[in-house]
Amino acid sequence: MKVQRTRIALAVSMALASAMLQAQAQQADAPASAPVQNAAPAVADDGTSQVVVTGIRASRQQSLKAKRDADSVMDVVSSEDIGKLPDKNVADAVQRVPGVNISSGSGGQGGFSENDRVTIRGTNPSLTQTLVNGHSISTGDWYIGDQQGTVGRSVSFTLLPSEIVGSVEVQKSSQADFTEGGTVGNVNIVTRLPLEFKKQLTVEMTAQDMYADLPKKSSPQFNALVNWKNDENTLGVLIQGFSESRAERRDGQELYTLGASTISDPSVIAAHPDLAGVNIPAQIGSAAFTQTSKRQGGLFDVQFKPNKDLTLDVNGLYSRFTTQTFDTNFMANVSSMFNGSGNADGTYPGVSPTSYVVKNGSIVSATFPMTTYDPAAGGGQALPGVRDSIYRPNSGSSAAYIDFDSKFRASDTVTFTSKVGYTRGTGETPHDYGYEAYLINSPLSFQMNGTHGPANVSFPGVDTTNFNNPTNVVNGGSWAQSAKVTDSETYAQGDMILSLDQGHVESAKFGIRFSNHQRKAFDEGYSCTSNPLASCDFSSTPPPAWNGTRSPSNFGSGIGAGPGFLSNFWVLDTGALAAWEQKYNNVDTGPAYQNNFSINEKDYAAYGMANLVGDHWRGNVGVRLVETQQIGNAYDYSSDGTNFFVTPITSKHNYLDVLPSANLKLDVNKDLVARFAASETMSRLDYSALSPAVVLNNLDHSGSSGNSSLKSIKSNNVDAALEWYYAPQAILSAGVFYMDMPSYIGYTNVVSTYFDSTNHVMAPYNITTPYNISAKNHGIELSWQQTFSSGFGGLLNYTYANGHDSNGSVLVGSSKNTANTEAFYENDRFSARLAYTYRSAFLVGLANTTTEYAAGFGTLAASINYKVNDNIKITFDALNLNNPVLKYYSNPEQPESFYSNGRQFFLGVRVSL
Repeated sequence: MKVQRTRIALAVSMALASAMLQAQAQQADAPASAPVQNAAPAVADDGTSQVVVTGIRASRQQSLKAKRDADSVMDVVSSEDIGKLPDKNVADAVQRVPGVNISSGSGGQGGFSENDRVTIRGTNPSLTQTLVNGHSISTGDWYIGDQQGTVGRSVSFTLLPSEIVGSVEVQKSSQADFTEGGTVGNVNIVTRLPLEFKKQLTVEMTAQDMYADLPKKSSPQFNALVNWKNDENTLGVLIQGFSESRAERRDGQELYTLGASTISDPSVIAAHPDLAGVNIPAQIGSAAFTQTSKRQGGLFDVQFKPNKDLTLDVNGLYSRFTTQTFDTNFMANVSSMFNGSGNADGTYPGVSPTSYVVKNGSIVSATFPMTTYDPAAGGGQALPGVRDSIYRPNSGSSAAYIDFDSKFRASDTVTFTSKVGYTRGTGETPHDYGYEAYLINSPLSFQMNGTHGPANVSFPGVDTTNFNNPTNVVNGGSWAQSAKVTDSETYAQGDMILSLDQGHVESAKFGIRFSNHQRKAFDEGYSCTSNPLASCDFSSTPPPAWNGTRSPSNFGSGIGAGPGFLSNFWVLDTGALAAWEQKYNNVDTGPAYQNNFSINEKDYAAYGMANLVGDHWRGNVGVRLVETQQIGNAYDYSSDGTNFFVTPITSKHNYLDVLPSANLKLDVNKDLVARFAASETMSRLDYSALSPAVVLNNLDHSGSSGNSSLKSIKSNNVDAALEWYYAPQAILSAGVFYMDMPSYIGYTNVVSTYFDSTNHVMAPYNITTPYNISAKNHGIELSWQQTFSSGFGGLLNYTYANGHDSNGSVLVGSSKNTANTEAFYENDRFSARLAYTYRSAFLVGLANTTTEYAAGFGTLAASINYKVNDNIKITFDALNLNNPVLKYYSNPEQPESFYSNGRQFFLGVRVSL
């Protein structure tokens, strides 16, 4: 067992003592702080009427009160805030909080219309822990790349609709009683409790129609809530249900820079010596993605409070996301044209371009003459085009939990709380059908435009809209696989709060927690033969049936494509593709062992914390001890050329973390609050980093592997903030933060030999593997919000984050500049909001083995609500109104992809009884 010693415990104690002395030095007659009230009473003490704050203003008041009352650095979003903007999941709800960024997917996945990941202060989403009511939640992922282990511990917010939320707490500084796992902070989703509703019976229903302008399709959205409690307010039952459909079309261009792709063919270099080692895109593809999906599920809560000393609560959630996706790509095969088949004997050499332009070490344009395909040669020639069609029917993910909480006040000074539960998430792709056709007997011309816009591609003289043309189209390769991942955890914790009122010690809190976490990934490979070492030849197989479908007439219009963009091409029918795969390429060859792994993790934690109070100040100081025990299992292949063998691999990793923390809040006067916080935090490694398994890409012989000897990610954090509550529902604040991470995660590349399950040979692979490296992150947060008596109000915040590792590389997810602005108007019947969110460029991660960045972009959203009467509201929401182009790149001369998702509109009615 390895003990990781804390390096900031002494600094925490000194900072806390200094702050307490400063607070005690204030004048004894200084006015006490006046906490912001949730809502003004209907009748004041003098009998005069007062205004009851409702709607958007009430939600802002609730959020600011929770923020002000908290001992730690925290922001809160209330359910009313969520309901008055087009927040379709919890990620949307928190994106306007200072220091929070959201993204639609993981590295290499590309951008979609619904946001899926949350990150705090410009860091990797895996370093932000997501909790529900203070406990863990396991979720799966619907995208097959994520199912195979690339995302790790970050939660998929696609499974968490905003309707389940009472409030969301973004906890930026740590406390000893917070569950460990969030190096940079926690997102704690607080669901509504039955006994907190005002009425005995509450019924709420929402029905909306979503219209997506790119696919030009409508989809229904339904949500309902019923809450009942008895007259004595001792028993309450809440039931919620949701069913939300969605149609999506994403237009894009993908310029596959798979690894370090350079010109290396001897014949091409002999003809053009200046091209030796020049960078090239592997392919330039017109990528059309379509998806239909449905999110269904519900939440329940039963709360029982027989007396003032005992509260029992049972609550649970189930959410299921199912999807049908079709991803099709018409690619100019640039790498094959320059480098040929890559055979050592030079049998199929590359093709010398008739013209080309090189800029900053990268090829930016080239023209190739007609190439001739000779079937008698058995393939392997340079091929001008490749056409991929990938169909994934019935893919999906799920999240579920069941949780039992209790609170018992044993005496006036002792209170016990407990939490016991189980959570499980799944991600599954039952069938991943991949078909590849080759474009033959064609010239090729392309012109790159950097990150300014999509590249121009043409195949002169070839009809790219006709699949049934044997002169230009021939069967290529095919693959089929399935994937499933399960993530589950059983947890139990108990806490004791002891009221002391001894000097500055108001109370003490102690607790223990245990969890047993399991992560399993299981893939199966399919082939045209049951022999894993036999190759599959589809050249003489009849092609899939084509029903004449072509790309949409406006394909590519949203990504700024010019007239040279390849926008017209044939598209296979998904049913015909599945039928072809099942007939010719659906022999089950068993588990894809190299992708399969399991990890069992047992976590033990104990903490002690003192809650402190004095004149005009309060805070806490404590320490949390965490022991982690991990066992990983995976497999590897080996072969003697005739037979292949499967070898089990096991790794173990145990470690202890000591995590001190301190928080201090000073009420400088009745309107001004100062905060200081220091802590040491940790995140356990992503499962893909822990796993001894390797995930391989047989197209370019790249892959990724784990490293079981890695240390957990730790950070020494310091926060300071000043908050001025200068008016009702108003705040002006400034804060600074600093993170010193001695054991961050970096990545390096090594070349290793693995079994190529597509070509059935042992081959060298360029493997990306993680290692520990130090890193630092610091920045500032500025925020203003206010509502006015006229009904108008606004919000404006800005975050600067600067994070780098010790090699100078920027941290994953780090946008230097993030800004939010929002304006709203509200009266008794009508409310309207307009919100704009911007984040500057950031490192997404690795796409295969290539570093991928996202260009800066902003999104505009709007919401309009009209109150017909006390029971009925008409709602209209709009997302992605400005439809920004999502740009990904390796460097300004090497764009990776351009995407457009279109706009989404939601028109509906909300009924409450």
